[in-house]
Amino acid sequence: MLALRPRPPALLRLRNAVVLSSRIRYYGVVADAPIPRKTKVWDSVEEAVKDVKSGDTILSGGFGLCGVPETLIKALTKREDVKNITAISNNAGARDLGLVRLVKSGQLETLRISYLGGNKLLESMYLKGEIGIELIPQGTLVARLNAHAAGFPAIYTPTGANTAVETGGIPIRYNPGGMDFGVLTPGHKKDAKEFNGRRYVLEPAIAGDVAFVHAWKADEVGNLVFRYTANNYNGVMARNAKLTIVEAEHIVPAGSLSPNAIHVPGIYVDRIVRANEPKNIEVLALAQPKKESADSGSSSAKASTDWRHRIAKRAAKEIHDGFYVNLGVGIPTLVPEHLDPDVKVWMESENGILGMGPYPTEEQVDPDIINAGKETSSLLPGSSTFDSIESFNMIRGGHVDVTVLGAMQVSQAGDIANFMIPGKLVKGIGGAMDLVSNPDKTKVIVTMQHCSKDGTPKIVAECSLPLTGARSVSMIVTDMAVFNVDRAAGCLELVDIAEGVTLEELRAKTACDFKVPETVGRM
Repeated sequence: MLALRPRPPALLRLRNAVVLSSRIRYYGVVADAPIPRKTKVWDSVEEAVKDVKSGDTILSGGFGLCGVPETLIKALTKREDVKNITAISNNAGARDLGLVRLVKSGQLETLRISYLGGNKLLESMYLKGEIGIELIPQGTLVARLNAHAAGFPAIYTPTGANTAVETGGIPIRYNPGGMDFGVLTPGHKKDAKEFNGRRYVLEPAIAGDVAFVHAWKADEVGNLVFRYTANNYNGVMARNAKLTIVEAEHIVPAGSLSPNAIHVPGIYVDRIVRANEPKNIEVLALAQPKKESADSGSSSAKASTDWRHRIAKRAAKEIHDGFYVNLGVGIPTLVPEHLDPDVKVWMESENGILGMGPYPTEEQVDPDIINAGKETSSLLPGSSTFDSIESFNMIRGGHVDVTVLGAMQVSQAGDIANFMIPGKLVKGIGGAMDLVSNPDKTKVIVTMQHCSKDGTPKIVAECSLPLTGARSVSMIVTDMAVFNVDRAAGCLELVDIAEGVTLEELRAKTACDFKVPETVGRM
């Protein structure tokens, strides 16, 4: 039947909404539609993973040990017939948890991850040629996963331009025996193109055969809700794979979840099982008791006795009220202690927090609230949590005012190297390449010791280590001096020099030239 003729515009109030016209339709909507009876809930975890086969690419959600689908991973380790797995995740777990389970069971052949961190087992296996590891910038990894989920074959990103990510200079796998025996699988060289004067790398979409996802709540038709920073990669991986298997802490009837609360609609989900493995915390970091905090001294006292705090105190002067700030691990985490009391900022953590608070008390610890260093954290009033797609959109898009990072080397042109020493140390790229990818909008400050432990200068004419970003750094703060970086001209200008350091000593310990203005401040 055709729709009736529309009535003339009228003002009709319906639950506080203003309706300008009304129309009755007799087609296009099913009246009293029942919920489909078919449930996606499986009683057996082992049965749910039975279709995973050798050679599959498995997407595994989680960040650190937060939001990791431990129940599904553990079930797969019992499938000894399944071998040569390629696993994709932010990181590979820690201790005997996460994807480390599949490494130790001998089922995992290659990892495509962003960060190794302190996983000495995997670092050693990679350097010996016993496992393949493709390092992908964190924001690029999630964007490539999202591209396939959305039907795009590739993306262009500024992240990794003019670095080994673009040239394919990071080996995926060494020959057995390690670096001295050559490369078995080289890195993938990428095409690049300039848009509006900026260089962008062409990155292909990543497709998964199976996704292992951890959710807080799932209803019987597959709608998912994540909790705080356990969102991370889980949502995008659920949308990506041919077969998506979800472990949920709570499985509820259809209609129990508010449509406003759904993070992943049920159309993406194939199977649901109950999560029965305990939640884990990689780094338990607690707030100091008030007395101990007071006894530790003021900002000035700390800066006068500890070079790390002296660096952090100087870097804090570059941060102003209302700024959105991202802090790397190490010295940058000390910066908040030295902010002026009148300066209030929003801390962004790339695993999905805006408005990150201090370390929690023992009573406040929540395994679903962690920071980018995998430490327990807290949330401030007005904070928000979100997935990794949202996080790296705000980072790559230049919406963060300042990022403070550590480094192994910085060049006079502002190149930064901070993620690996070929053949010796592999920490992984993490989010650093994304954080330095838009230096015109996000000020990049490097905090580090002026020289390495053997006395080698870390400020150089040209970096010898693989770059994290080219012409990205705007300021360098060390225990000896502060420099502004003219990224366009490729030169440094001295801003401050530390008490007790002479200009001659500074020149001797800096492996490049720098300008000295008429007036130089003191740290």
